[in-house]
Amino acid sequence: MASDRPRQNRLLGIALRMGAATSFAFMAAMIKLGYAAGASTVELAFYRFAFGLPPLLLWIAATGNFAAWRTARPAAHAWRACVGLSTMLLAFSALAYLPLAEATTIGFAAPLFAVALSALVLEEPVGPHRWSAVLAGFLGVLVVMRPAGTHLPPVGLALATLAAFGVGVVTITLRQIGRTEGTQTIVLWFSLLSMAALGLLMPFSAHLHPGRTWLILFALGCFGGMGQLFLTASLRYAPVSVVVPLDYLQLLWAVTLGWLVFAAPVPATTWAGAAVIVASGLYTVYREHVLGREKARETPPL
Repeated sequence: MASDRPRQNRLLGIALRMGAATSFAFMAAMIKLGYAAGASTVELAFYRFAFGLPPLLLWIAATGNFAAWRTARPAAHAWRACVGLSTMLLAFSALAYLPLAEATTIGFAAPLFAVALSALVLEEPVGPHRWSAVLAGFLGVLVVMRPAGTHLPPVGLALATLAAFGVGVVTITLRQIGRTEGTQTIVLWFSLLSMAALGLLMPFSAHLHPGRTWLILFALGCFGGMGQLFLTASLRYAPVSVVVPLDYLQLLWAVTLGWLVFAAPVPATTWAGAAVIVASGLYTVYREHVLGREKARETPPL
């Protein structure tokens, strides 16, 4: 089976992860706008899949991969949907309690969970340079959070922390499933299974909305769908420990959107922490470039 061993392309994996971080940042902004417009958590999650499904189907049609719905691992997809949907509902709920930038920064505990799980579960090598990049990025997150100078709702903190752990578990699950399943298959099954579960709750949660709210829900679905595609594809082309530091790009977008859309003030500590986070991400890209050149030199010519 050609899909059993997906070809590794670390720089492509990094680029895809950056696209995922950008898409998810805009999705988070739409979630907060949706809550402000009166949408429920179940509605936000359902329409994230409903409006995110067309881009996926168009991608499948464009690539001619009409067998994307076929899988030999339905149980693995069911587990991925269970963990992924639970994590999504936790993350969405956290945005109802926390400002955009703060909710995003707390979510960056996920790379630490993911790197630890990748070493324990997948037995992937994690060198000191990558550990240093991840830890430096997390220190930047702590600077942004200002733990000694802020009063965030405990419920929001708990929801965001649980969501961060869930993202770490999802990351490892995607890496495992991606060894045998294609990107389109993974995202399609996740979308369909999640929509089915949420559809059972919609009769108790759905409301009528004005046109502006529907535009928000539509944008939410589009950004979420694109982000899911980029996220899943990134894990097929590069190890977990390589791509997760690039998630910090989402923080920069969260700060920018929080300022432009929600008029949230941006303190100096946020900019300082963001600088550390960006530096860690850029250093990861540099290290992958260096390692790629060294590996190419070590490979004997055919």
